[in-house]
Amino acid sequence: MTERVTVAHIITKLELGGAQQNTLDTVSHLDPARFRPILIAGEPGLLDQEARALAGVEFHQVPTLVRRICPWHDIRSLFALAALLRRLKPAIVHTHSSKAGIIGRWAARLAGVPIIIHSIHGFGITPAQPWPLRRLLIALERWTGRFTTRVIAVSEANRKLGIEWQCFAADRCTVIRSGVDLEAIKQIQVDVGAKKRELGLDPGLPVVGMIAPMKPQKAPLDFVRMTELVHRAGSEAQFIFVGDGELRGSMEEEVRRCGLSQVFHFAGWRRDIAEVLHCLDVFVLTSLWEGLPRVYVEALACGVPVVGTDVDGASEVVQDGVNGYLVKPGAVQALAEKVLRLLAHPEEATRMGSRGLVRPAEFDIGTMVRRQEEEYESLLAGLAERKALSARAGYGTSAKN
Repeated sequence: MTERVTVAHIITKLELGGAQQNTLDTVSHLDPARFRPILIAGEPGLLDQEARALAGVEFHQVPTLVRRICPWHDIRSLFALAALLRRLKPAIVHTHSSKAGIIGRWAARLAGVPIIIHSIHGFGITPAQPWPLRRLLIALERWTGRFTTRVIAVSEANRKLGIEWQCFAADRCTVIRSGVDLEAIKQIQVDVGAKKRELGLDPGLPVVGMIAPMKPQKAPLDFVRMTELVHRAGSEAQFIFVGDGELRGSMEEEVRRCGLSQVFHFAGWRRDIAEVLHCLDVFVLTSLWEGLPRVYVEALACGVPVVGTDVDGASEVVQDGVNGYLVKPGAVQALAEKVLRLLAHPEEATRMGSRGLVRPAEFDIGTMVRRQEEEYESLLAGLAERKALSARAGYGTSAKN
């Protein structure tokens, strides 16, 4: 029997989000006959218990690996990760998210891991950051990219940006979409009226919703401001935000200030995302940057038209005017206008939603995991070939001596 290959995935924090679910799906769906999956997470997150419960997946936590830049914690997490990897001896380390992507890859290098892979789920480098910080972060990506065996981007937009910033060579990066379980979504049966009542919504009124962590990247306050514009325009729609996070207090204050308390509902974190999506007439996402918004794929798979921001890989999922609308980040007025259009023309919304039901196989979870396995196998084969060549060269040298 062929010995299983140990693959260690490292991510900063297991909160509800596309990168996190992508990682959980990968480690839980890898071929158990070929791979031994290990998951390493940093600071505590909402999905930690789910990670611990994954059958056949070994879970470890390094609490000093935190999202914010903190030199003391960052140095401690680097050496803690390196020590852990030396003990686990993975053949492959596969990192996710910006912080884990840098520290995890350096830890793998210190531990002597032969194959180091990084997945880009969107760069954490934005125009809003001070220019010196942006230059430093790009330099770190370039420096770390020099010894990264392979880079996987979830969108072509991220791949092109990484090449433009010289973070990696074009031939060392491939695009693998962040997949969802399309078949499982299709099988879901929802009593929409009952579900709306459970969520505190009026079953007879249209619903506009957003699903995201309440953090600056997602610009959730823009969703509140868009809500105010749609409500002031006379729409009877009600609004729901699924998620939680650091900006919860600011959102609640903005809702009160705008007089939206009767029409705006905070649902908190939920695991029944597909069922919630079936209750929506329009899905909105106000992100300032993304890799490829996985939730767009989920919304369209549920037949819900999307109104979102045209960032990074968004246009690789949402075709503007076909299955939704895309506007510039921060364009709250434009978001409101598109939402009002779909609410005023439900037949158009239905038509757009039906177009979204047809998703290419590249967005399916099975395709995503299979393509990652193919990358692993290719890199392992290359490693074995290099070892064989090195052994033959060494033998030839010894024979001459």
